[in-house]
Amino acid sequence: MNDISTVLDEFESASKWARSLDVARHAWNRPIAEGKATIAGIVSHLLNWDRYLIIYTIPSVLKGEDILFPEFNAFNLSAYEYAESGVKQERLLAEFADTRMELCALLRSIGEADLLRAVSVNGASHCPHTGSPYSLLYVMGEFVDHDRHHQKQIELAASTRSVSG
Repeated sequence: MNDISTVLDEFESASKWARSLDVARHAWNRPIAEGKATIAGIVSHLLNWDRYLIIYTIPSVLKGEDILFPEFNAFNLSAYEYAESGVKQERLLAEFADTRMELCALLRSIGEADLLRAVSVNGASHCPHTGSPYSLLYVMGEFVDHDRHHQKQIELAASTRSVSG
């Protein structure tokens, strides 16, 4: 996925998805499976990554610097803690949807050269899975795949929970 418009449109679609998400209250704060995060935790995880991209990743790329991602376990833990802090479902979904739109507006304001410029990610110049060179656009395409993975998890857990109670 490397067409700028396609990546950004797909990335933006997560905002609409979040606004339309209908999760039963009893399912929202229960783990999606044994030893896994809750739906609330996953939404908070997505929100946390969007904030990181806005605050750290994009400014770094625009300054000609490489991308550095935080240690994942600690980073994800902070998202799960926020989800467990008492934040209401409607607020968390709105925060994610609004932050995603802010991120998409920022990405759309960036010139093609900056989106396509080669960068390293945590010291790697190429994706270890595909061998493709990293760029901000490539990384955003990876986040689209990341979104899809979590959207499927949430939709499955929400539908299973609504059937099984």
